[in-house]
Amino acid sequence: MIAGDLLAALPSPEAAISPLAEGAALLRAFAAEEAPALLEALNSVLAAAPFRHMLTPGGHRMSVAMSNCGRLGWVTDRRGYRYDDRDPETERPWPAMPSLFASVAARAAARSGYPAFAPDCCLINRYHPGARMALHQDRDERDFSQPIVSVSLGLPAIFLFGGLTREARPLRVRLAHGDVVVWGGRVRLAFHGVAPLANGLHPLTGSARINLTFRKAA
Repeated sequence: MIAGDLLAALPSPEAAISPLAEGAALLRAFAAEEAPALLEALNSVLAAAPFRHMLTPGGHRMSVAMSNCGRLGWVTDRRGYRYDDRDPETERPWPAMPSLFASVAARAAARSGYPAFAPDCCLINRYHPGARMALHQDRDERDFSQPIVSVSLGLPAIFLFGGLTREARPLRVRLAHGDVVVWGGRVRLAFHGVAPLANGLHPLTGSARINLTFRKAA
């Protein structure tokens, strides 16, 4: 069974990896030591491609602010969901993916059983209290054999990891600063989302949670 209705049991700090489902793993605090350097590198990305609240095809403003780096970037507007090699706001290529970003993503994927992962897109999400991400599938990529790698920085959040249909009740997983979730294989198209972010302050990100989601889009 991929999902359940109970809050996921938190592994001890010594547990390097905790399975969430067949093909999905939680790497507790995997990126914690490198978090300050990741956030520093992120600043240079955002200087070229600042956060913005994109519109869904239905015209709704997303509560999560977004940006991208890498060869491709994920965008949404009234024309639909897609990847584009240029930032639609500046018409310039997205900023290059920092080497540390790619390194953390590749190492997390390898630790979870997905060797040779080389992402070409990093979707950057910023959550403030109340922001959420509805259950959805990552299915705009061309190659579903490659995993998704999601790095959490800043405020804790409740990650919703569901099944292969929207109706499956999702597992609720508390993600803390530095945690990484990797999923692929038979659960590559699992529905997932983030519950509304609770109030809080983090010494590195203030009242925000930053999520780096790495994908092989092309």
